[in-house]
Amino acid sequence: MKIEIVTPKNKKLKETGFGSLFACDDVLASIKNMGHSVLVTECEILEDLENIVRRSPDLVVLAAKYMPVVGEDDVWFSEYFERHHIVFSGSNRETLKYDSDKVSAKEYLSGLGIKTAKYFTAVPDEYRFESALPFSFPLFLKPIDAANGNGVDDKSFVENFSDFETKVSSLYTIYKQPVLVEEYLGGKEFTVAIIQSGSGETIVSAIEVLPPESSYGLKILGATVKTEDTETLKEVGLHDINSVKEIALASFQRLGARGFGRIDIKMDVLGICYFMEANLIPGMNRGTSYFPMACEISNEISYDEVVNLMLNESLGRVEIKSQINSVRSQREASCTV
Repeated sequence: MKIEIVTPKNKKLKETGFGSLFACDDVLASIKNMGHSVLVTECEILEDLENIVRRSPDLVVLAAKYMPVVGEDDVWFSEYFERHHIVFSGSNRETLKYDSDKVSAKEYLSGLGIKTAKYFTAVPDEYRFESALPFSFPLFLKPIDAANGNGVDDKSFVENFSDFETKVSSLYTIYKQPVLVEEYLGGKEFTVAIIQSGSGETIVSAIEVLPPESSYGLKILGATVKTEDTETLKEVGLHDINSVKEIALASFQRLGARGFGRIDIKMDVLGICYFMEANLIPGMNRGTSYFPMACEISNEISYDEVVNLMLNESLGRVEIKSQINSVRSQREASCTV
């Protein structure tokens, strides 16, 4: 089968995705081991996408959600390939918006009865007094759509109005968008890898994430911790496993996610689980990314097996498309006789 892994050439994307080109190469090696013909294509301009369509691969594996185009709107890979009738891995454009916009995901799931941390958004000078804030300190501040811990550090945890104003101003200056402000949840932190096969089987792999303690005595899972890989990943305890898996799977399903994705969950100090965010094109660096590591730690699934399972659902759609085209061709041939 002909497969292309598609990724944008822009290495500065703050959004979620497989990761660097090295991560794409890791996935490529695994797909080759499955016996497929596969290549990685870096896309920078529309012509790069047009060339993929001309090559007519059986499947494109999306390593990111979109390709930035200078002076124009971003081109979403899922939308582009769907328009050109090429099967792609993972969720569609409508669902991927919940990956990009944390507020949208929280709002949608909250409306369906999924517990999320209380939140509001803020821009500089929107709230002039502490008494005007929707709820009280401590609060946790981060960008609405940044991934990989970008914009998150010890100063994301705020306990007074002065620090709140400073962090809002800092994030707004960098990201040019309203800042997501959440109630601070002081419990354990989890991430859950979910893979659905074409036959409907679902594999749920949950792990606990323990950031190191900073010089301020905080345990914040920010960009520095993720870049330096100083956090500890471990199996979820028996007391927590069912509640963590339950809310993660419910969130995945109600968002309408397809194939695979990673759901982040956090507990409050009472042990109640809350949805935090969805990563529907998760990192795939071998040996470091949470998605394959969760599968390995929780279910002893190797990296190559993870890639195989991730492609299972989309390859099933390729087979269905092939069968439909075959039937259509037979009908057209009989009509010409």
